[in-house]
Amino acid sequence: MENDPAIPADAPEGAASDTPPPQAGGFETRPYAGEGRELAPEEQLAKAKEDAQKYLANWQRAEADFSNYKKRTEQERDELRRFGNVSLIINLLPVIDDFERAFGSLDSNLAGLSWFDGIILIYRKLQQLLENAGVRPIEADGQEFDPRLHEAVAHVDGDEGKVVSVVQRGYKMHDRVLRPAMVVVGKGGAKEEGSGKKEEGDGQPA
Repeated sequence: MENDPAIPADAPEGAASDTPPPQAGGFETRPYAGEGRELAPEEQLAKAKEDAQKYLANWQRAEADFSNYKKRTEQERDELRRFGNVSLIINLLPVIDDFERAFGSLDSNLAGLSWFDGIILIYRKLQQLLENAGVRPIEADGQEFDPRLHEAVAHVDGDEGKVVSVVQRGYKMHDRVLRPAMVVVGKGGAKEEGSGKKEEGDGQPA
């Protein structure tokens, strides 16, 4: 067995060299400059402040997200409470229309009969049910035409832009339109024609 040149000839058998063996490929690993160096107190304080700012920003962002989530959840819950039965109410509106059309066509001599008074009582109970749910009829007759609240089905002679008559009553639930009022709107012809006749009359001799 050949002697290891790194071990003196007179060294006892089994003694190992203090020199570390070379790495694979003949390269030695050396630590980077400053690697493992303990940070100075000022550097540690600056790093701790930087980390604290990051944690604070993340916490504030998470708190804002949670606050927005709570507000959105409360708003959705309130919307559900106020408008959860809107589909049922919309289906009840034609029933109210049928009652009103029936009352308009019945003979007034029927007033006082027990069955007639019973029908009126049912109608009033339905009206009370709608009012308790926040449903109100839309004011239309004689009002300025509002496309958000009214739906024009015809135009006739009358005050321009004013609702002349109501074909079907509209309803709102709180601040939401359930059904716009179907109305007839004046186009201003009668007023202009009347003013022209008045001028002609003024020009005739007395």
